Amino acid sequence: MKKKILKIVGVLVACIVLLLAAAPFFLKGKITELIKKKVNSSINASFDFAEADLSLFRSFPNATVTLTDISLINKAPFEGDTLFASKKATLKMSVKELFKEANEPIGITNLILEEGKVHIKVDADENANYDITVKQEGTVKTQTSSSVKKSNSSLFLQSYEIKNSVITYDDASSGMSMVIEKMNHQGTGDLSLEASELDTQTNALVSFVMDSTQYLNRNPVKLSALIGIDLKENKYSFLKNEALVNQLPLVFDGFVKLNDADMEVDISFKTPSSDFKNFLAVIPETYSKNIENVATTGNFTVSGYFKGVVDEVHIPKFAININSDNASFKYPDLPKAVRNVHIDTEIANSSGISEDTYVDIRKLSFMIDEDKFNMVAKISDLMGNPKVSAQIDGRMNLAHLSQAYPVPADLNLKGILNADIVTAFDMASIEKKQYENTNTKGSLSVKGFEYKTDEIPNLVKINTAAVTFNPKTVTLNELNGVTGKTDFNATGTIDNLLGFMFNDEKVEGRFNLKSNVFAIDDFMVADAPVTKSEKAKSSSPVSTGGAKTSKETSDAKIKIPSFLDCSISATANTVIYDNLTLKNVKGDLRIKDEKATLSNMSSNLFDGNLVLNGSVSTKGDVPDFDMRLGMGSFKIAETFKALDMFKVLAPIAAILKGTLNSDIQISGKLKDDFTPNLSTISGDILAELLTTEIDAKKAPLLTALDDKMKFLDLEKLNFKDLKTALSFEDGVVQVTPFTLNYKDFVINLSGSHTFDQELNYAATIEVPAKYLGKDINAMIAKINESSLEGLTIPVTANFAGKYTSPMVSTDLTSGIKNLTAQLVEIEKQKLVNKGKDKAKDIIGDIIAKNQKATDSTKKDNQDKTKEILGGLLGKPTQKTDSVTSDTTKNAKKQQQVDAAKKILGGIFGKKKEAPAKTEKDSVN
Repeated sequence: MKKKILKIVGVLVACIVLLLAAAPFFLKGKITELIKKKVNSSINASFDFAEADLSLFRSFPNATVTLTDISLINKAPFEGDTLFASKKATLKMSVKELFKEANEPIGITNLILEEGKVHIKVDADENANYDITVKQEGTVKTQTSSSVKKSNSSLFLQSYEIKNSVITYDDASSGMSMVIEKMNHQGTGDLSLEASELDTQTNALVSFVMDSTQYLNRNPVKLSALIGIDLKENKYSFLKNEALVNQLPLVFDGFVKLNDADMEVDISFKTPSSDFKNFLAVIPETYSKNIENVATTGNFTVSGYFKGVVDEVHIPKFAININSDNASFKYPDLPKAVRNVHIDTEIANSSGISEDTYVDIRKLSFMIDEDKFNMVAKISDLMGNPKVSAQIDGRMNLAHLSQAYPVPADLNLKGILNADIVTAFDMASIEKKQYENTNTKGSLSVKGFEYKTDEIPNLVKINTAAVTFNPKTVTLNELNGVTGKTDFNATGTIDNLLGFMFNDEKVEGRFNLKSNVFAIDDFMVADAPVTKSEKAKSSSPVSTGGAKTSKETSDAKIKIPSFLDCSISATANTVIYDNLTLKNVKGDLRIKDEKATLSNMSSNLFDGNLVLNGSVSTKGDVPDFDMRLGMGSFKIAETFKALDMFKVLAPIAAILKGTLNSDIQISGKLKDDFTPNLSTISGDILAELLTTEIDAKKAPLLTALDDKMKFLDLEKLNFKDLKTALSFEDGVVQVTPFTLNYKDFVINLSGSHTFDQELNYAATIEVPAKYLGKDINAMIAKINESSLEGLTIPVTANFAGKYTSPMVSTDLTSGIKNLTAQLVEIEKQKLVNKGKDKAKDIIGDIIAKNQKATDSTKKDNQDKTKEILGGLLGKPTQKTDSVTSDTTKNAKKQQQVDAAKKILGGIFGKKKEAPAKTEKDSVN
């Protein structure tokens, strides 16, 4: 019998276990539908989650429901905004709650929310995105206690926890914003009772901004609070509470009561002690460091209250008092103490109207050694049109600050500061730029000031700086200093210092800047190291800018300050820009919207004169420029040695000796070091060469041409007064056709090359016949016709390949053959009876064809030359005697061939058939 009973019990237990294990599979769909339907039916928003998981074992006899990837999306007027999201939510409830219908309340005993995000928004019309409750017609605002009791009968929550979550509050109607991040909060208590106690623990980082002023910036806050909850009266009382803001302890008590039309607040708080360490605790720990061993004297207290109602018109009346009297502190590892600290400040509102909030700094002063700082100020109408009146005076050795207080290690201040300033203004006048309604006067000066910042690579030393505050403007009387190799001396006027300080305006003014040496590198900050591939890329001519960069191991960036809207008249004896040294620089600079516009900026460079007009902008991701440069009497050799841009645009210029004048219009992108990115530039160049010398040995192009035409001596090319025009875009330089003179040669040149120096040029050379060898000249002399004097033939030379290894081809050989045939025919016709007239016709034909070739060269060198040579070589000679025998024809043909061989042999350095020795070059 006992065994039967045990078997029956075992079977029942097994069935129960199987039922508990199988139930989630049957109930999972019901749970998902139940939760979504229940929530979405009661809100004007879209609630969803990715998956619902049910477990009956984990917390038996309760059920555990886990929801993942939860979202709550707003509908109009905040349609599409995410009000709430969470990675995971875990709910515990009685198993019987799973069998309720969607219209029945569900009782939850425990809730855990992980990685939640709440974003509360209030727009300018005071619409709130959290107002998502479905409003039903005929409902009455007031509720009886029985209705409350009925509605709360399902609230069985015993504990809850929020892990690593973020709450964001943005209120456009009040200009207020708060972010609570890295929030961890938990609470325990029986919320099923009308009266209970909730024990809570909270820690988070809090940021708070109001009217563009940041009052808290990720300040750590800890709160341990025992809250008495009266659900019947909707009253929440602070019973035993302690908060820690930064490191400042506060204790508080009071209550918050929620009424139908408003909220009652009555809370008071104070520091639990008057130790002056409380003051250091207010300062974020990052700056105040460890205050445990700081020696202090005197007191510091914070106390206050919030009392009144909160509704659409009112805020609670409040007062926050901060006081310290004759206090001091000294850090154990620093040599100096801060003493005679006096603080008497009140932040208050006595009317309950937000605009009447004010800050009254009745006294704020301290001393370090004999240096003293004093300040009094009052800010009224804080939430409306703030009105400020303040006075600051004192003398401070800035080096003493780091000897008395743990300032950041990289903030090594030096110098003597003197200030005596009185100001009065209202924010509305500043926002409207009505500076005539402001009144600021006094002076501020600094001597021997030094500071180091990550934004400038070298130590900045201000020898003297003096500012005078006038009622409407600020006069910079003097600013004299150095950083790196750069010295500067500035004066000027600032029109809107208050607008810059309080209204996020740009600095508007006019300045005069003088410098003996101004080095651009002193304002470049190195970024991440350049990789080997980037370094290799930057060494190519296409990607390297106007001057060679000396920073091969790091990127250096220059940004035009976005806060400047000013005009600068600049003068500098020397400006060092990478490997360029500019002398006697002067001109005007207009800076606005991260763009610098240069007007008539002039300088001496390469023993010549440079004038710049144009603009540079750093507003985009990649800086760009648009500049017009006027160059006068530049030394060519130095220019092309220093500027990679000119090596790319005109590589042949490297052989020139002398000077040039040039006008350049150029635009494109800049690299981080402010040199042009040549793959992006486009523009035009008009150049005039003032030179008579070249170094042909340095030009592979001329050497190759010289090898093809030995009668040329290219060292004697005449470039003087040569004017030429170039245009460049998309990596190609187009050269407008131009003419060179060499002795009595005329050379017409045109074509293009790429930035990586791929050549595509054609030159037509008008070669006088006298340079074609003694035999040609002997034939012309024998013909004895004056019209053949100065006879030339066009020879076309084509250039391809790379500039350093060019390929040159010419049509000189075919031209010589044709000319020889023509001259032999002339000589033959003169020997026969009718030869005189026929010879004149042939001579006229030669001259006319050559002249036609010269004219058409100016349009298209290569095509015209083919056309000319076609006329000379392709047309058969007209028969002058129809009865000429075959013997005569053969003799004439052989005579032409022999003459051509002799002439070509002379031109190309071959020996003639005669035993006598000939010159290497028949040009003589």
